[in-house]
Amino acid sequence: MTEPDDACRARVVLGIVGDKWSLLVVRNLRNGPRRFTELKREIDGISQRMLTVTLRGLERDGILTRTVHNVMPPHVSYELTPIGLTLREATAPLLEWSITHLDHIDAARAEYDRRPAPPA
Repeated sequence: MTEPDDACRARVVLGIVGDKWSLLVVRNLRNGPRRFTELKREIDGISQRMLTVTLRGLERDGILTRTVHNVMPPHVSYELTPIGLTLREATAPLLEWSITHLDHIDAARAEYDRRPAPPA
């Protein structure tokens, strides 16, 4: 049985991994390590600052690791940790569902937006 405090703590974690960008970063690390510039290029619409903030948060939470490679010029890569891989497995169906249903959701939104505004 979970304690009430556990449920509150779980909500915090769900908020972190369920934000706008985190699961897209996790998805893009599914095939192994990526450099910052690769992630930036692959995640449409994310700013450099938001990618930095997202990566730091995921690293802090133990979802990914950041490795500095001592080559010239130096570069940094990001890779999912074992717990990050389990997050990827757990969220893959949700991401695939989202991709599969994008057209339906776009159509439903357009139909909703065409309706007259309800009276105040």
